[in-house]
Amino acid sequence: MSAKIFPKAKLSLARIADALDRISPPPAEAPPLAAEAFVWHTAPDRLDPVERVSRVDLPLLVGVDRSRDTLLQNTLNFAQGLPANNALLWGARGMGKSSLVKAVHAAVRAEGFDLKIVELSREDLPTVARLLSILRAAAPLRFILFCDDLSFSHDDQHYKSLKAVLDGGIEGRPDNVVFYATSNRRHLMPRDMIENERSSAISPSEATEEKVSLSDRFGLWLGFHPCSQDEYLDMIRGYCDAFGLPIDDDTLRAEAIEWQATRGARSGRVAWQYVTDLAGRKGMTLG
Repeated sequence: MSAKIFPKAKLSLARIADALDRISPPPAEAPPLAAEAFVWHTAPDRLDPVERVSRVDLPLLVGVDRSRDTLLQNTLNFAQGLPANNALLWGARGMGKSSLVKAVHAAVRAEGFDLKIVELSREDLPTVARLLSILRAAAPLRFILFCDDLSFSHDDQHYKSLKAVLDGGIEGRPDNVVFYATSNRRHLMPRDMIENERSSAISPSEATEEKVSLSDRFGLWLGFHPCSQDEYLDMIRGYCDAFGLPIDDDTLRAEAIEWQATRGARSGRVAWQYVTDLAGRKGMTLG
């Protein structure tokens, strides 16, 4: 009788093992890391190399001098193996937060440091522990872990995974990884969520401390504010000169202000959109 039962038990164990593999896949093999930039994907876990990073040169970023200098020095420190802080770039939309991260990365590499950048989406934050294990094992290579447009809604639990990046749990954050994030919100949470937590909690300060303190875990807070009209025009002139777009100052000013008016705002993004339109009208390429 046991001979008849044993094959069934063996089959059941095999099915259980397959199910466990699907739930918790085996660790990903160490990927080749020859590229300068990667995007983290899951199912299966992998670091996909980026052949060409979409970015602008650091000198073309106008009106962010203090943030530029601070982030550049922090990144140079990190690339040299010196202490460096995680950085939160927060503030007005379209003012070059993500562009600055990518431009600083390129500038540091131009200094001769083989610094890598890995883009992590907010939706993949729950898998960050697995990513950190891969990056830790890749030492002495050094990595900027970059999350663009980071924010959390009232019922979002992904913020708990962020602590693994900022604090690193019992192992600590890998020495060869620094985390840079951009957000439109200084505290990463919507204001109404914070107020609702305070109003309904027995101890309001304790109820919101865990969520609001996320921002406090970033050593650098770099604020980005709406640009002035002069800065907006300087951005456009800088792009035109860099890409050889012929246009006189009076025409540029008139068209750029009209373009700004149709968008209802001015920012680095709006400036770039005008330059893209101008290049198209003149039959020229950018890059």
